[in-house]
Amino acid sequence: MQTKRTIFSSKILPYWLILPQLAVTLIFFVWPAGQAVWQSFLREDAFGTSTQFVGLANYAAILHDPGYLNSLIVTLVFSVSVATASIVVALVLAVAANSLLKSRSLYTTLLVWPYAVAPAVAGVLFWFMFNPTIGLVPYLLKGVGYHWDDRLNGTDAMILVVIAASWKQVSYNFLFFLAGLQSIPKALIEAAAIDGAGPGKRFRDIVFPLLSPTTFFLLVVNVVYTMFDTFAVIHATTQGGPNQATNILVYKVFTDGFIGLDLGSSAAQSVVLMAIVIALTFIQFRFVERNVQY
Repeated sequence: MQTKRTIFSSKILPYWLILPQLAVTLIFFVWPAGQAVWQSFLREDAFGTSTQFVGLANYAAILHDPGYLNSLIVTLVFSVSVATASIVVALVLAVAANSLLKSRSLYTTLLVWPYAVAPAVAGVLFWFMFNPTIGLVPYLLKGVGYHWDDRLNGTDAMILVVIAASWKQVSYNFLFFLAGLQSIPKALIEAAAIDGAGPGKRFRDIVFPLLSPTTFFLLVVNVVYTMFDTFAVIHATTQGGPNQATNILVYKVFTDGFIGLDLGSSAAQSVVLMAIVIALTFIQFRFVERNVQY
C-alpha cells in the first residue's frame, strides 16, 4: 500500500496552520509558567508596590514550613487514594458493561454522564450528601452507630474529598477501559475458555495484560488530575480543613497566594508542584512503562 504525502504549495503555509496552537501554548502555558518561575525569586507586597529579589529564599522557607510538609503528605495520600479508587472502580464497571449483550449502550451512557458535571458542582453535590447536619449519608451512618463529621474529623474529610474526586474521574477512566476491552480479539478469550480457563484466569492472563497500555495512560492522566484538577472539589467541600487535613498542594498555593497574599511563596510552591508532576511523569515513563505490553 502506497503512502500519500501532503505537499504544500507554499513553504510558509504549514507554519501558518500551527500558529494558532503555538500562540495558545505560549500565551496560556509557557508565559504564565515563566512568570511563576520569575516571581518565585521575588518578595513583594500584596499591592505590588515593593519588590525585592531574594533568590532561593522562598524555596528554603517552604521546605522548612511544617504546613507545607504536611500538605506534601496529604497530597500523597489523596493522590494515591483517588488514582487507585477511580481506576479500579472504572475497570470493574467497564468489565461489567462489556459483558452485557443487551442494554450496553444504555449503561455506558449512564456511566459517562458524571464526567459532564463540573468539578465544583460535584463538590457541592457531595458536600450536601455528606453534610453532618442535613446530609443523607451521615443520617444512614448514624443508624449503624457511626457519627460522621467531616468538619471536625480529618479522616472523614479525607474520605469525603477522595470519594468526590474519584466519582468525577471514574467516567473518564471507564470510557478508555471499555474501548480497550472492545478492542481485544474475542478469539483469544474463546480459545482460553475452550482450554478450560475460568473467567478470573482469563482476565488475569489475557485481558489485563492487553489492557496495560490503557492502564498506563490512565495512571499518568489520573496522577496529573489529582495534582491540579481537584482544586474545585476541595474548595467546594472542605476548603482544606479541618486542621489542614485536606489541604493539598494546589489548594495551599491558592490560600497562600490569594488569601494570605504571600505571592513569592505561592509562586515557589507552584513551581515545586510543577516539578513534582514532571518528575512523577518521567518516573512513570522510565520505569512503569517497562511492564506495559504493546
